[in-house]
Amino acid sequence: MRRVVITGMGAVSSCGLSPESLWETALAGKHGFSEIEAFELGDFPVRYAGEIKNWDPVTMGLNKKEARRMDRFTQFASAAANQAVADAGDFATDLDPFRVGVLMASGVGGFITFEEEHTKFMEKGHGKVSVFFIPMMLCNMASGRIAMDHGFKGENFCPVSACAASTNAIGEAFRKIKHGYLDACVAGGSEAAVTKFALAGFNNMGALASGDDPAQLSLPFDSRRSGFVMGEGGGALILEELGHAKRRGAKIYAEVVGYGITDDAYHITGPDPDGAGAARAMSTAIEEGGVLPEQVGYVNAHGTSTPLNDKIESLAIKTVFGERAYKLPVSSTKSVTGHMLGAAGAIEAIICAKALQDGKIPPTAGYKSPDPECDLDYVIEGQRKVEITHAISNSMGFGGHNASLAFAKFND
Repeated sequence: MRRVVITGMGAVSSCGLSPESLWETALAGKHGFSEIEAFELGDFPVRYAGEIKNWDPVTMGLNKKEARRMDRFTQFASAAANQAVADAGDFATDLDPFRVGVLMASGVGGFITFEEEHTKFMEKGHGKVSVFFIPMMLCNMASGRIAMDHGFKGENFCPVSACAASTNAIGEAFRKIKHGYLDACVAGGSEAAVTKFALAGFNNMGALASGDDPAQLSLPFDSRRSGFVMGEGGGALILEELGHAKRRGAKIYAEVVGYGITDDAYHITGPDPDGAGAARAMSTAIEEGGVLPEQVGYVNAHGTSTPLNDKIESLAIKTVFGERAYKLPVSSTKSVTGHMLGAAGAIEAIICAKALQDGKIPPTAGYKSPDPECDLDYVIEGQRKVEITHAISNSMGFGGHNASLAFAKFND
């Protein structure tokens, strides 16, 4: 079995338009929430989001004409992928293009385009619907665009598994390279769902936090938690077979060593109360990587700041790690990025790679009030300096989807 390493990264989020700014903001525990500007708020109950302000795809390196034919989520994905490709250097120049893939996930795809074109249809009739409506809306268009931009002709698809989507994308890319189907892959996810229609749906089902103080909205594992803050953006990683990376002298951020994927088969939105599916995803990831539970030094939790998720994820961590769970650093960086839905796993994979590389663990920002059912070490004092050799990233999505990735500090 071949080893798989991360050799390039790209990220755009409300915490910055690069992996470096994302990492610095996460370490500082500074949230990226602000009052929504995408639409007129009026009496709308949700007023804050992790919204990227003054987004200009052209300054991010996208072609102006082509950018107009992309939904915002595709623009985010393309910008993040361009960063990751540039960061990795000439990783594909000597590879068969059919051996380089793109797996770029999304939870809801072109939601902005869908909303805008539906409004045109209802107000002005069918003749006013854009000829680009369908390709702009499709979830897989981000993967397709990235392939066109860079000439990568290998396996190309879009995992759509709600908030587990980009963790699935990275995990599937890892398996494709490990088992010899690809030599390298762009993997990640993107989302742009800060729209009135989308937020109304999430809010009406009780998933979103609302209030007037953005610092008190996204509070993972805190007893005051009441829902998540919607985030937007994209994250991309270059995964590469180790031998090829070494031959070209690539810098290596971390190694992907394991992937676990399960389903609760329980409820359309709520997690299984015993956390068995999430626990099995974690244990499968570390077992595939040959990692002992005591070697894991950090868990980047799904940690959505919803009452059920945080309690059940904490239970799942205790199921996997036993008594050691109480000494294991766990944090949710959704406390600073918000919940980026299908992009969350990619952003959090980048954070895990940086934690392994730099020997620092980002905090769960805003935490103040303990919950007796969430009784682990949530890194509440600020960033923690500690050398770790292995980390896990968890993602869970509506439909019962659970996915976990295991990472290792690179050691040749």
